[in-house]
Order: sequence, then structure tokens, then C-alpha cells
Amino acid sequence: MGEFMRQYWMPAALSSEVVPDGDPLRLMIMCEKLIAFRDSSGRVGIMDHRCPHRCASLFIGRNEQNGIRCVYHGWKFDVDGKCVDMPSVPARQDFKEKVHAKAYKTQERNGLIWVYMGANQDSPPPMPDIEATMIADPEIWCLQRDCNWLQALEGDIDTSHVGFLHVGSLTLDDLDEDHPMRPTVLNRSPEYEVQQSDWGVMYGAFRPNDDGQMSWRVAHYMFPFWTQTPNNRFATRAIARAWVPIDDEHSMLFDITGGTDAGNPAYTSTLKDGTPLYDTIKYVPNTTDWYGRWRSADSIHNDWAIDREEQRTGVQFTGIPNITMQDQAVTESMGPITDHSFENLAPTDQMIARTRRRVLLAARALRDKGTPAPGVANPDLFYRARAGSFLHDPAVSLTDAYQAQLETAVRWGAKEPEPAE
Repeated sequence: MGEFMRQYWMPAALSSEVVPDGDPLRLMIMCEKLIAFRDSSGRVGIMDHRCPHRCASLFIGRNEQNGIRCVYHGWKFDVDGKCVDMPSVPARQDFKEKVHAKAYKTQERNGLIWVYMGANQDSPPPMPDIEATMIADPEIWCLQRDCNWLQALEGDIDTSHVGFLHVGSLTLDDLDEDHPMRPTVLNRSPEYEVQQSDWGVMYGAFRPNDDGQMSWRVAHYMFPFWTQTPNNRFATRAIARAWVPIDDEHSMLFDITGGTDAGNPAYTSTLKDGTPLYDTIKYVPNTTDWYGRWRSADSIHNDWAIDREEQRTGVQFTGIPNITMQDQAVTESMGPITDHSFENLAPTDQMIARTRRRVLLAARALRDKGTPAPGVANPDLFYRARAGSFLHDPAVSLTDAYQAQLETAVRWGAKEPEPAE
């Protein structure tokens, strides 16, 4: 799976996390210990943290004059990993042109630094056309989760939990008539339609609304570790969530949204009287260790801030006041890697089952047959995916309802959506 993921560009850090000639940033991605730095000209380098001379960490190096200089012997490397100075070696014995740090290709787009960790650094593939990442000024936030990337991701493609974990204590009287969560409160047991797609797997959870229309919550798994969740209003907002593996038991979420409306309703929702449905995430200050970025103050160590009295009285179904921490709690409570043999999957878990199989077969096809990873050579495939909730004619299929919504939705980026397959 690691080799499979390395076929793709992946988010590494926020652009704001590194500044010209500023402190290097420790990154752990795909079990590799890396550093990121921005040089004097504004270019970003991401490379193995070990100096290729004697393996001292370049994290303690000097970021200066368009390169990172090791403090051990002064050897200096540019963002491409080329050794550009070897001051501790006599000039007649200098061999800097033969020395390279292990460096990866990087790109920046709309507030995100991306890295390509594939074997062919000379010919990286094009960047994926994921719509939310193509918005000029998106809302981006990060969060570290202490579990395997797929385990973390699966919460995003399971919509039947929303009626309990997130809104289990709400009634219809608590919400405005046009609140996007209202159909979920009306009917907490949706049915599913799941389809394989070129970009991964797509589902539509459907339930009759009380106005005679069908309520759809449409979402996607996109290769290799992306989701689009259905809490947005489909017509006016784009979302993408990357679950980047730090190592086998830790992952980093990059949540990217943007639209013509004011904020993602999953985080900004209020009751009818204006009371916020959820608290905001509380972070601990970032530190410089390998697992020190974007950590919540609430974790297993304080039971994710659960308030048993609020749970008993129905203030929150879980007693956990933040919606993301509700997801964090149940996902991390499974342990760092879930024992799937203990599960009993239900019909409402078919999206999870299909996604597991889809990604496993794609990884095996690359390993065993050399079949290209889906979407790597065709980045526009990802632009066809759009998630969100909407109401539609109950007589219309998911495919037709989805296409009709795409045709009237506000879109970002230069691509034109093609019919879903």
C-alpha cells in the first residue's frame, strides 16, 4: 500500500508552516522522517532529515542563503537535495557534485504544500484536479489522529452514524426547516446506493423527506486516501479531506473546503435559537517532535472531554462537545489498527466494504501486474467527484440526480465536469 500511495501527490504541510529562511519543520510521512524548509527565494524543499555526510539531522541545520546547511561540518543542500557547498573539505578534494540528499519534488497550491514521494523524481505525474484544492482561498485545517489512515478515513464514508453520534439528541423542533441535518433527524436509518467510480467509490444515502422529496447525502472515496463528506450543501460548496499516513498508527487530516456560503455546516451549525451545535476544537501548541503538529487537547488521556452529565441529559448524545472529537473518540477507541475479524458489518456499511476492496485490488494490481494507479495519469478524473446533501425527485436514480445537481452547482477550477460512470 505504501508503494501504491507513492504514485500520487500528497499534502505535506500548510504553506504557512514554513517561511523563507525560517526554522525547518519536522515531518513524518509514510513512516519517513523528513524536514521541510522554505529557502531565501521562497522555494520549498522536503528531504530526508539525515545529512548524507554523517547522518546528523538537518532539522538542527541553518536555513540560509537558498539552502539548508548542516551544523556538523557545514555541508549545504538546496531544495532539490544537491550539495552546493562543502566547506570542511579542501578545495582540491571537493566532490559536492557527487553528493545528494534524498529530496522529493514539491509543489504549492492555494495554501497547501504537496510532495511527490514516488521513485521517478525526474518525471512526477500531474497534480490531481481535486476541486476543493483549486479554490483560491480555501478554509484549511489539520488534525492528527492516533490510528491507521484507513480506519480514520472510514468514518467519513459512513453516513449512518451521523443520526446518532452527531445529532442523536436533536429533534425536528430544534432545527430550522432548511437545516441540512433535518432529514437525518427525521429518519436516522438511511438506505444506500453504492457505485464504483473512476476516482474510487461513490455512495448516495437516501431517505424520504417530509416534503415528498428524496433526501440524498452523496459522498466519495478518492484514491489513494481522500474523502468528500456529505455535510455540505451540494450546490454551493466543495470539500476534500486527505488522511495522509504519518506511520501505520498515526494519520494527518487535511480538511479543505470553500464555497459561496458561510462555512461548512458540519462545524458552524446552530439550533433554531442560534445556539451553536458544537464547540470548536482545542489544540495543544505545536511542538517540534515527529508527532508534535496539530494535536487536539482532547484525547484518550481525558476521554476526549466526555461530559457524562451532558450525555445523560441529552445536551449531546455522546457527551462530547466537538463534532470532530466525536469522530476522533470512536475511531481512536478502536485501537491504532482495528481487528476487522471482530466486526459484524451491516447493509449500511456497504460503502466501507466496497472501499476496502477497491483500494486493496488497485494496490495489488499495481504490485502484481504493473497496472497504473487510478487517476495518476488522468488527474481530471477527480474533478468529477462532488459531495453534499440535496433534495430531489424521488423517482430519479442516484446517477441522474447526481448529474442534475452537478449541472447547476457552482464549480471551481478550470475543468468541466463529465458524466459520472
